Amino acid sequence: MSRKQTAMEHLIEILDLEQIEENLYRGLCSKIGWQRVFGGQVIAQALTAAQRSVEEDRFVHSLHAYFLRPGDPAVPILYEVERLRDGTSFTTRRVVAVQHGKAIFAMSASFQVDEPGFDHQIAMPQVTAPEKLMDEASMRALFLANAPDNVRRYWSRARPVEIRPTSLVHYMTKDKLEPKQDVWVRATGPVPADRRLQAAVLAYLSDMTLLDTSLYAHGTSIFDQSLQVASIDHAMWFHRPVDFSDWLLYSQDSPSASGARGMTRGNLFTRSGELIASVAQEGLIRRKPPA
Repeated sequence: MSRKQTAMEHLIEILDLEQIEENLYRGLCSKIGWQRVFGGQVIAQALTAAQRSVEEDRFVHSLHAYFLRPGDPAVPILYEVERLRDGTSFTTRRVVAVQHGKAIFAMSASFQVDEPGFDHQIAMPQVTAPEKLMDEASMRALFLANAPDNVRRYWSRARPVEIRPTSLVHYMTKDKLEPKQDVWVRATGPVPADRRLQAAVLAYLSDMTLLDTSLYAHGTSIFDQSLQVASIDHAMWFHRPVDFSDWLLYSQDSPSASGARGMTRGNLFTRSGELIASVAQEGLIRRKPPA
């Protein structure tokens, strides 16, 4: 009897893109309970495609992406890589993701050889350790009994990344809160010691929980059925290599919401306080018109 594939094994599998032609790759989709493809999956697969075209001594240090159309989880995604520049120490790539003959996503990414240089970082916030927080199984039991179907489907599926918010206040009140949150995240299975794969997994989880932070100030969440919520763009800077053997702290804040858009920033720290990546994202947060 074959063993059931774990969620992390499935993520690693769909990040192993099929090469169709030079600079052209095909990626399968993971169905996680939404009607559209999870944005983090598209970012991670696009980054994987770009990495396939880069010399082995160069690693991603930044990416900038736009979500153009909702992804269809029922069909594969094609990733076309454009080789913009190969310099002495930097390499630049552009990736376009296509479904049904139309671009759904576009990303530029820059890669660099490892170099010594100045080194500093901001301090990690002082927060409750993940072991002292409610795990996801307890959160499901407490909050999902009366949740909408889409929320229950999302939280009931096995996922490659576990989330433990340091505060659950926003789940229990409609009060307007400060638009900040600290969330511990952890891979639910082993991630191979491959620096490029690790960067792709980090890109995958970087799209988790961000938009929710921009809604704290308005007493609602991404699970509000009256809202239309979607990522518009996503930027990420990779400061240091990541180790997935322990929890990471994703510290987020939303400096602004206006024009039916919410903007959120995030910093990813190791438990010991090392800053490994920074993220910025703007998302659509719009009230749906009355039915």
